[in-house]
Order: sequence, then C-alpha cells, then structure tokens
Amino acid sequence: MTEDPGAALAVFLERSHTTAPLQVPRLVEETARRLGMLSATVYLADVQEDELVPLPRPGVDDGGEAPAIEGTVAGWAYRTMSPRLSRSRPPAVWLPLVDGIARIGVLRVTAEQVTPATLDWARHLAAVTALTLVSKSGFSDLFSRTARRRPMTTAAEMVWAFLPPRTLGTDTVTSTAALEPAYEIGGDAFDHGLDDGRLHVTVVDAMGHDLAAGLASAVALAGCRSVRRAGGSLTDITARIDEDLHRWQPDGLLTGVFAHLHLETGQLSWVNAGHPPPLLIRAHRVVPGALESHGELPLGLGPDHARSRTVHEAQLEPGDRVLFHTDGVTEARSASGLLFGEERLVDFVTRALAAGEPAPEALRRLVHTLLDHHHGRLQDDATIVLAEWHPTTDGTRR
Repeated sequence: MTEDPGAALAVFLERSHTTAPLQVPRLVEETARRLGMLSATVYLADVQEDELVPLPRPGVDDGGEAPAIEGTVAGWAYRTMSPRLSRSRPPAVWLPLVDGIARIGVLRVTAEQVTPATLDWARHLAAVTALTLVSKSGFSDLFSRTARRRPMTTAAEMVWAFLPPRTLGTDTVTSTAALEPAYEIGGDAFDHGLDDGRLHVTVVDAMGHDLAAGLASAVALAGCRSVRRAGGSLTDITARIDEDLHRWQPDGLLTGVFAHLHLETGQLSWVNAGHPPPLLIRAHRVVPGALESHGELPLGLGPDHARSRTVHEAQLEPGDRVLFHTDGVTEARSASGLLFGEERLVDFVTRALAAGEPAPEALRRLVHTLLDHHHGRLQDDATIVLAEWHPTTDGTRR
C-alpha cells in the first residue's frame, strides 16, 4: 500500500466536491491505486435492473462489458448487497454500491492479492463512491444516460422526474418500489418518504397511458407533497388532488391509496380512492381482508361528487409488511389470456420474502416475472410498493 489509507480516502472526499461527473470514474481509479489496488471500475444498474453498465471513463475503452444481474458474479453482489470474489487473474472483488439501503450498482476492484485489509478498504471506497454518485446525480445527465438502454417517452421522463428513490429505510422501517414499463410509464406513480416519526406512502393510477395520464399523476404527487409538507392530513391530501385535477385537468381521473405508518406504534392509517386495497403480509402469509374497505370514488370528479373521505386504520405487528399495487400488476395477461392475478402476486412475494430475499430484490424479480408473463411488454402500467415495519428494542434490524 503506497499511501496511508485514511489519507487517500480523505483526498477522495475533498476532491469529490469539485470533480465533474464524467471525472468520477478516474477519481475512483486513482484512489484505488493509492490504496494499493490495481484498478477500480464503477458499474450502474440499468433502469430495468437487467444489466450492470460501466460508467464511461474518458479515454478508456471498457469493451462494452455489461454483466447481467442474473447469473453473474457481479449480479450476485448486486442482488445480495454483499461482496463477491471473482476467480480471475488478477483476482477481482465485486462490491455493492448502496445509498442507505438503495442499490445503485457495483464496484469492481482488482488487486495482486485480496487480503482482509484490501477488502476493508475496498468497502470504504465503495461507500464514498456511492455517496459521490448520489450527490452528483441531480445535476448531470451522465448517470441517467448510462443507466438507460433506450430513450424514454415524454410521459415517462416526466413521471420519473417526480419519483423519489425506489428504496428507503431505517432500522425501523423499509419501503421499496418497482414500476413498469420503465421507458413508457404513463399513468402510474408512487411516493414514499419519512417525516415526523412516520412513513408516508402514495400509489396512484391515472386513467389512460399517455402524456395526459402522466400529467395527472404528476399533479397528484405534487399536490400530495405540498399538503404533506405543510402538515396536512390524508383527507387534506385527497381534497387537494381532487380540486387540482378537476380545475386543471377536467378529464384527469385518478385512483390512489394514501397512507401513513406511525413508526413508534405501528398504527397504519390510509385513504382509498377507488384503488385496489393494500395487502397485509404477516409471518409470510396474507391476512385475508385485513386492509379491505368499502369502495370510494376516484379523484378528479369535481365538487358535484366531492365527499368526505374515510380514514381507515389498522394495527401492525413487528415484521408486518404492507403491499400496495396498481391493477396493472394483477390484470396483466399472458398470450393465452391468463391473468397474472392477486393469488400469483401474493404467492411470489411471500415465497421470496420467506426465502430471505431483500425486499428490493424480491420486487425486481417480481417485475421480471410479470414481464415474462406478458412476453416482455405490458399493456398497462404496473406499480408495486412494499413497506415493512421492523422495530427492535436494541436499534438493530430484525
């Protein structure tokens, strides 16, 4: 090792503030060499989480290598969020790039020999690399362009611009989401966020699959956040969305579920505006009818149809999971007309979670199973959000 490792990482952090996004791979490579490694390459997961795409390095031809997330050592590190040693010459270590608990991609590090010290410093390098990528993603197209395998529609571009990170979590709660078709998403959208001791979750489905539908879902997310950040209630949120849609998009009907989970008590509150009810998963089984409620009208019908919304409540138990989804998930049909269905959805999710898969990986595989069922192309948007309440007495996750 040619430099003090702590000093090398300190230089990385100092330089990262003014390093242009295109120069991040070079900064990572230089830091790896200061840490006594031979090389380091950054890979980002593509939008649909099929491949791990190398982040371009000026003047370097990476040969177009994009390891698949399924069936490769690189993909194993991404799927399990743990390091994996490759039996190559020189030896390589693949490490997950993680923002909190959200997966970004992987870092490939090579060294003459992989010692425990090498692995420790490679982990630290992966951590600061992930932080740097996230900090620069908001003002550069480079990372988005790298992660895309084809252009997005205008509606999809607009919806993705409004979406939060697909995964967030603490030692008390985890929420992760998936949506397809990623490049042509139109009417579906989701939101989740942590605030004042609670998790907020929104899933909406606007009528149609075009730019107008995308506008309706964008209006819904903006209205939801505006009210939430001003301290409004769930019924305040639905009232704002109802008013905004009727005023600015008279034909913009939209269904949705809007929920708050109190992180200390596990109390779940939600409003359902004409949407499929959430599912409660307890001990790897769905509790039948636990979160069902009487049907209410969609949003956007205007004052002639405005009614006070019902706030439903349920008490969660530690380890419970709540699955929110749009009807595009259960109503996806195979070529023979077979519905994917709620039973298949529930069976897949409960089996994956019972096998110990992290929620982001379970939803990634679910979406690919859904696409396979529909021969790779959905006719309707499909969105899923899985929220898990996992409080502990010692501050560690169950």
